[in-house]
Amino acid sequence: MVVLSRSQETQRWTRSEEDDLPYEEEIIRNPYSVKCWMRYIEHKQNGAKSVLNLIYERALKELPGSYKLWYNYLRERRKQVKGKCITEPVYEEVNNCHERALVFMHKMPRIWLDYCQFLVLQCKITRSRRTFDRALRALPITQHARVWPLYLQFARNLPLPETAIRIYRRYLKLSPENAEEYIDYLRSIGRLDESAIRLGAIVNDESFVSKEGKSNYQLWHELCDLMSQNPDKVKSLNVGAIIRGGLTRFTDQLGKLWCSLADYYIRSGHFEKARDVYEEAIQTVVTVRDFTQVFDSYAQFEESMIAANMETTSEMGSSDDDDIDLELRLARFETLITRRPLLLNSVLLRQNPHNVHEWHKRVKLYEGKPHQIINTYTEAVQTVDPMKATGKPHSLWVAFARFYEENEQLDDTRTIFEKATKVNFKQVDDLASVWCEYGEMELRHENYDQALRILRKATAIPSRKAEYFDSTEPVQNRVYKSLKVWSMLADLEESLGTFQSTKAVYDRIIDLRISTPQIIINYAMFLEEHSYFEDSFKAYERGIALFRWPNVYDIWNTYLTKFIDRYGGKKLERARDLFEQALDGCPPKYAKTIYLLYAKLEEEYGLARHAMAVYERATRAVETFEQHHMFNIYIKRAAEIYGVTHTRTIYQKAIEVLPDEHAREMCLRFADMESKLGEIDRARAIYSYCSQICDPRMTPTFWQTWKDFEIRHGNEDTIREMLRIKRSVQATYNTQVNFMSSQMLKATANATGTVSDLAPGQSGVDDMKMLEQKALQLAAEAEQDKPKPKDKILFVRSDTSRSELAELAKQANPDEIDIDDEDEDGGEEGDEPDGELMADCV
Repeated sequence: MVVLSRSQETQRWTRSEEDDLPYEEEIIRNPYSVKCWMRYIEHKQNGAKSVLNLIYERALKELPGSYKLWYNYLRERRKQVKGKCITEPVYEEVNNCHERALVFMHKMPRIWLDYCQFLVLQCKITRSRRTFDRALRALPITQHARVWPLYLQFARNLPLPETAIRIYRRYLKLSPENAEEYIDYLRSIGRLDESAIRLGAIVNDESFVSKEGKSNYQLWHELCDLMSQNPDKVKSLNVGAIIRGGLTRFTDQLGKLWCSLADYYIRSGHFEKARDVYEEAIQTVVTVRDFTQVFDSYAQFEESMIAANMETTSEMGSSDDDDIDLELRLARFETLITRRPLLLNSVLLRQNPHNVHEWHKRVKLYEGKPHQIINTYTEAVQTVDPMKATGKPHSLWVAFARFYEENEQLDDTRTIFEKATKVNFKQVDDLASVWCEYGEMELRHENYDQALRILRKATAIPSRKAEYFDSTEPVQNRVYKSLKVWSMLADLEESLGTFQSTKAVYDRIIDLRISTPQIIINYAMFLEEHSYFEDSFKAYERGIALFRWPNVYDIWNTYLTKFIDRYGGKKLERARDLFEQALDGCPPKYAKTIYLLYAKLEEEYGLARHAMAVYERATRAVETFEQHHMFNIYIKRAAEIYGVTHTRTIYQKAIEVLPDEHAREMCLRFADMESKLGEIDRARAIYSYCSQICDPRMTPTFWQTWKDFEIRHGNEDTIREMLRIKRSVQATYNTQVNFMSSQMLKATANATGTVSDLAPGQSGVDDMKMLEQKALQLAAEAEQDKPKPKDKILFVRSDTSRSELAELAKQANPDEIDIDDEDEDGGEEGDEPDGELMADCV
């Protein structure tokens, strides 16, 4: 069997040589053709590896510059050693193959990369590093980007950080934009000092753009955290100077930076320096957010210091010095918590030193500390610029003076007020308020003459007059036109001065043209109290000349009332002239009251016909929604003066003028009056007229009232006529296209079918045509309802059945016609019931 197997092997080799013969002949003919060698290699791909390698070697001997042959040969050799131990000699043979290839392929980055990866796989650190360096030297710089990622990965995996650091430094000379990757690596190996240096360099480099998308502030914040949290490892940088530089650079993140600086000193063990940093921070930050961050960190620091002290004392035992130190720390912590509202107020004042409200809050925080209050007020009035103030700057001066007043230091109070009157406030009202408060202070201490002198001084005409709203002039030159000061002076003159001085003040107010209607009324009342009635009326006249409608309404109302109360009917013509003057140009909104006063004057002292004429004018002059009320008053007064019959023309005019809603009510009242007077035909005519504006669906009350009227005063003919009119009116309203459409669509929506169901065989497109047909049908019915000539009276059958009419006939009616039941029953059965019924009626 052994002999047999050898013979089989010999036969196999023979066949193999026979199969290779064509390829060998082709190679002999074309030894420099890569395609021929590749076909031969592909043919031997499944053969013995030694034979395959031999063919590759023969090919490369002929074509040593072929990249395709070298690349496939090296890949084949690496595949052959895959899975074997890296200490076997075969690995070195493959390495030698790569070296031979690089003699010709030293410009091919793929060969270098595969070789480097193969060496890294063999854990040959030095040889790998040198090979990477050779690759970088051999390849052009444009292809270094393909080598460096693999080189850096190799460096990061090395157990020798110094080697990796040197590699990274070389890499950053080529690509400085990748400094963040180096910084992360330095952090991972604990080289924080160099990491901080690199991070500081990129923060200071304004042209640096983070590949991770971080802003310059985020990088700065990372640097601050790195330095503050590792003070023992970061030695090369001046941490305090760097963070303070950030305070001026990033003003919107002061809280975090101050906390980072304090944290640096805390971790360094410099607790007093940390406390100084916190104190400096809370005295300089200008936003509540930054203050909250710093204060919370400060409080936490003090708490941790107290806790650490107590823990040390409990472990080591306490001494007197330890107890004193602990009490000192507790007192410091309590003081810090107590100071918080004041510190927060300081922050808000640093934000806006002209915020008056915050200055008042600061004074409240110093309650019970007079020296601090005085200092605060002094600082406030010196700091706040009235032109930029938020709030009322005069309130600071007033509160300051009131503080001295409460402590019974009136001389200091007067000094404060005198200084306040010289301040150039933005608004005249501020200075006027100061003068008024000054005067009220003197009044509280019963210095009445002094109060009068103060207000007279305030209202004295300055050497240089100015308009009240002229902002280019100081307020001291404009305060003489302040109504607030003049009003207070007038009140004081009324209470403390003489009649002449008070009158002079009011006259001066009117001459300056700063009075209000209330001032005019007060002046007139004052004159009336002193029995100067004609002078008071002159004051009203001056006020009327100053103001226009609607501001003059109160003056006219008071003037007319007082004039009537004073003279009654003695000066009737003068009173009438006043009323006519008041009504000339009077807006409808204010006319009602004046007309009623006018009519009352005529009723009591004048002529009744004049009063009626006034009422008639009033119905036209007042606003639309008040006309109804005015007509009611007119009708009532006319009935009381002339009797009920005189109101007929008024009712008729009201019905013409008023809108439908009120016209219906007037018609009902008119008809009711006529029926009470026994004018049944008149009442029926009124009902018939009113029915034209009463839709039976919307106003069932009217139709019920008319029905009740006909039951009491009418007969079957009048009831039928009323029902006919009702149907006619309803048809009239139905023929309005919009109303009819909405009603029909509503009806069809409630039904089970659609609109098209109303007309079989037609589609929904013909819905509008159906509506038109329905409109024509209703119009025809309305035409049929028109009254016929009297010689042949016919009645249109209505929805009201004969049984309902019989019920109506049975009700008590003084004008009822006696009709036999038999005839009525017979009429229902006969061929011409309506004719027989009308014969019986006749």
